[in-house]
Amino acid sequence: MSTRRRFILGTLAAGAALVVGWGVMPPRQRLTGSRPLPTEPGQSAFNGWLKIAADGSIVVQTPKSEMGQGVHTALAMVLADELDADWARVRVEHPPLDAIYNNQATLVDGLPFHPDNTGMVKQFSRWLTAKSMREFGLQMTGGSSSLKDLWLPMREAGASARAMLVSAAAAQWGVKAEQCGVKAGVVSHPSGKSAGFGALAAAAAQQPLPRVVVLKKPEQFTFIGKPTPRIEAAHKGNGRAAYGLDVLLPGMLYATVKMCPMLGGTVDGFDAAAAQAMPGVKKVLQVAGHHGGTAGVAVIADSPWHALKALAEVKVRWNEAASAVAVTSPAALDQLAVVLDRDEGLAYFKQGSVDDAFRAAARTVKAEYRAPWLAHTALEPINCTVQVDEGRATVWAPTQVPGLARRAAALALGLPSEAVEVHVQFLGGGFGRRLDVDFVGQAAEIAKTMPGVPVQTFWSRAEDTQHDFYRPACVSRWEAAVDAQGRLAGVRSVSAGQAIVPAVLSRLFGVYGGPLDKTASEGAFDQAYEWPSARIAHANVELPVPVGFWRSVGHSHQAFFNESFVDECAAALGQDAVAFRLGLLKNHPRHAAVLKLAAEKAGWGAPLAPAADGAKKARGVALHQSFGTIVAQVVEASVAADKTIRVHRVVAAVDCGTPVNPNHIAQQMDSAVVYGLSAALYGEITLDKGRVQQSNFHDYGALRMDACPVIETHIVPSAEHPEGMGEPGTPPVAPALASALFALTGQRLRALPLKLA
Repeated sequence: MSTRRRFILGTLAAGAALVVGWGVMPPRQRLTGSRPLPTEPGQSAFNGWLKIAADGSIVVQTPKSEMGQGVHTALAMVLADELDADWARVRVEHPPLDAIYNNQATLVDGLPFHPDNTGMVKQFSRWLTAKSMREFGLQMTGGSSSLKDLWLPMREAGASARAMLVSAAAAQWGVKAEQCGVKAGVVSHPSGKSAGFGALAAAAAQQPLPRVVVLKKPEQFTFIGKPTPRIEAAHKGNGRAAYGLDVLLPGMLYATVKMCPMLGGTVDGFDAAAAQAMPGVKKVLQVAGHHGGTAGVAVIADSPWHALKALAEVKVRWNEAASAVAVTSPAALDQLAVVLDRDEGLAYFKQGSVDDAFRAAARTVKAEYRAPWLAHTALEPINCTVQVDEGRATVWAPTQVPGLARRAAALALGLPSEAVEVHVQFLGGGFGRRLDVDFVGQAAEIAKTMPGVPVQTFWSRAEDTQHDFYRPACVSRWEAAVDAQGRLAGVRSVSAGQAIVPAVLSRLFGVYGGPLDKTASEGAFDQAYEWPSARIAHANVELPVPVGFWRSVGHSHQAFFNESFVDECAAALGQDAVAFRLGLLKNHPRHAAVLKLAAEKAGWGAPLAPAADGAKKARGVALHQSFGTIVAQVVEASVAADKTIRVHRVVAAVDCGTPVNPNHIAQQMDSAVVYGLSAALYGEITLDKGRVQQSNFHDYGALRMDACPVIETHIVPSAEHPEGMGEPGTPPVAPALASALFALTGQRLRALPLKLA
C-alpha cells in the first residue's frame, strides 16, 4: 500500500474515531452559557436563563421570538414555577446569542421516523441530533417547538437558582438549607427569619451550581397549568411593545424596494431621474437578491411616504428568469399530476403487504387531491433596520432566526459575524416566513450605502405577497383496497410537490439537502391510523418557485388529503365518520380520547338547528397529529343560496401534553383555525409565466370578522412532556369543513381552496 493511501485511510479512520468518540460523550449542559450574562447595576446572573436584581425583580431570558403565540409568558411561567418566584416581579428579555439557546427539538422532530417507532435507531438518531444541535445548531423559533425545547432547561434553571438562594439564606442564618422554605419570592425559616430574593441575590449568585436539582411534581406546580395573562399584554395595549416597524432611531432614513415581478429575475437597468428629484429622496440604487430572494431597486428617503412615492417613478428594465417563465397555474399542478403517472415516490411508511391487499381486493376507493401555493401574508409586512458604522453593524429585525439574520447581514456587509449585533423585535406574525433572511441581507446592502445612518427597509404588501417563500403546491393520490367482506385491507398514496428542506439548505448555506425531506410527506405517513397494510410515499419535484416553511408545513396540505380520504373510505364502507376512525385507533387511546371528546362536545350525531336564514347545517370531522400534539375538530357549516360557504362553529379537542397556559392553548387554537379557514376558503397563489398574480387581501383573502365562527377549545388533562401548539390547530380544519360540505351537498371537494360547483 502506498504511503499516500496509508495516510488517507489513517486520517479517515482517526476522524471516524473522533466522531464516534464525540458521539458517545454525554451532551453538554444547557444551563450556563459560554459567556456570563450581561448585567445591569444591582443585578446578579444565576445561570444563562435568569438574573435577579437587588430590588427583587426577576429577569428571565427568553431566546424565542414572540410573534403572538405567548412564548415569553409560557417560558417565564415554567422557570418562575420552579423558582417559586413572585409572578408580579417577573419580566423577560431576549438574551445574546449562545449555543445553550440552540433549538434542539425542531431538528429532532424533523427526523423521518413514524411516531410509533420505538426502535434503537430512532432513539440514537434523536439523541445524536439533539447533541449536535447543542453545539452546531441554530437559535430558532419554529416547528411549534419552543416549550418542548426549553421545558427542562427552564425548569432546571429555576430549580438551580432556588437552591442557591436557599443555600445563601441558610449560610447567613446559620441553619440547615433543608429547613428553609420558599414561597412567592421569599425564603423563610421556622425560626421566623425570612428574606426576599433581592436581598439574597448577590450572595446567592456566588453559591456553586447544585450538582443535582429536584424538580417539582405536577401536583406542586404554582403557575403551570393556570390561565395566566400574557406578560407583554400591557405593553401591547399601551403601544410600548416594539415591533420591527416600530424601530425609531435618531436620524433614521427609510427604504422601500421594487423587485422583479418575475420570480428569480434581475435588473437590466433603471432610470431614476424623476425619482431622484422628488422631495426627501436620498438615493436610488440597485439591490441583489439575497438568500433566494429576487433582485430589484430601492429608494432611500427621509420618510416612508417619500420613499414609496419616489419608487413609483423609477422606470426599471428587467431581466426575466428563463426558468420561471414556464410556471403557469393551473398547468403547473397538472405537471405534478403527470409525475404521479410515472413515479411511485420515496416511501416514508410501509406496513404489511399492500400489493397483496390490492391484488385480492373486491373493490377499490380512489381519489386525487390538490393544494395550491400559499403565501404567509403576516399582518406586519417584511422589514428590517440596519445601521453600519466603522466596521460594525447593528440589526433590528423581527426574525425567527437571529443567528442566521446576523450571518446574512455579515455576508452582505463583508464583516465577520462577531461584528454584527442583532436586536430581535416583536413579530407582527411569522408563520414561518421570518425563518428566511433574504430581507435582512437586502436591508444590510441598502444601509451600507449610508454609513453611520440607521436605515429601515420595508416592503409594501404587494412586494411581500409576490416575493414570498411559498407553501408548496402539491398533488396527492390515495387508494384503498376493500376485501370481499367489505373491510378495509390496505391503503397506498403518493404525493408530488417541491421539497422545502433542500431548498432552504441551498439558499441559506449553499448545500444540497438530499432527497429525504420529512416535511414533504408529514401529515400523511406519520399518523396514528392502524392500516392493515400501507405504503405512503412522496415524489420530489423541482420547480423555479421559491418555497419555505408555512404554518404547519407539510401537515397543512397532507392533512387535507389524508383526512379527506379517511372520510371517503368511511362513506364508501357505509360507516359513521367518527366510528370509522375509532376503529382504526384501537391501540392509540390518546388519539381516540381526543376524537371522542371533540365529538361529545360538538354533539356529534344530534340534530342541528338550521342557520339564521333557514339554510341546513351539517357537521364534519377531522383528526390529526402534528408537532407532537393531537387535535380533533368538528366543523358546523352551511351553504347560502348564492353558494357561499359559511362556518358557524368549530369545536376542537387537544392533547398537547402538559398544558402550561390554558389561555395560550385556546388563543393558539383560535388563531390556527382562522388561519386554516382563510387558506381553506380563499388561499391560492397563482402564477402566470412566473409572475405571482395576487398582491393584497383583496385578491388573497383572509377570514373576516363577520365570517369568523364560534371556536371552542377543550383541553385533555395530561402530565406528559409539553408538545407544540402554534401550528397543530391549522391542519384539521380544511378536511373537517370539506367533510361537512359533503354531508350538506354530496359534493366531494378534493382541491383547495374549497369551491362548490
